[in-house]
Amino acid sequence: MKADVTTESADLTSTREAFTNRLHFRVALVCAWLILTSPWVSMFRGIPRDPGFFDLAHIAVGAAGLLLAVVYTYACTRRGRWRLYFPWSPAGLRIVGRDIAGLFRGRIPAAEGGGLFACIEGLLLILLLVTALTGAGWALAQGSHAALAWRDAHIVAAQVLVGLIVAHVVAVATHLRDLV
Repeated sequence: MKADVTTESADLTSTREAFTNRLHFRVALVCAWLILTSPWVSMFRGIPRDPGFFDLAHIAVGAAGLLLAVVYTYACTRRGRWRLYFPWSPAGLRIVGRDIAGLFRGRIPAAEGGGLFACIEGLLLILLLVTALTGAGWALAQGSHAALAWRDAHIVAAQVLVGLIVAHVVAVATHLRDLV
């Protein structure tokens, strides 16, 4: 009986991980597409009279990105896992501080169990949501004076998101290098 419960628990955990991995891949694709095509978006206060492909596609993919951001954030942080990504307790902050100090000594932080890399991932989750929400605010406020403020906030959020994505990729690359 106990073996059955353990097997069910392991199956459920692997199913959740597979789901989260699929979501991660989709979020990465959506972010890459939106970032790489954003120079061709020509919206300021609203959608132009004759919107181009990139204008319309940015809105459609951005709306899908908002939905993905919400679902992915929930998938990553449910069942108490939010503590990994948001280490605001004194013990969690000590681990982050230790990881930062270790960087100055040439040590790569651990990839699992919280710490600096998980904190970067938590900030990424927040910025992903903020970028998606400010984009939605911009789209909903189109044509008004508020649209320019939403646009500015969206651009700043997207730029910070890009910086955190670069930090995330560098962190992942350092661990892949260790595995090879």
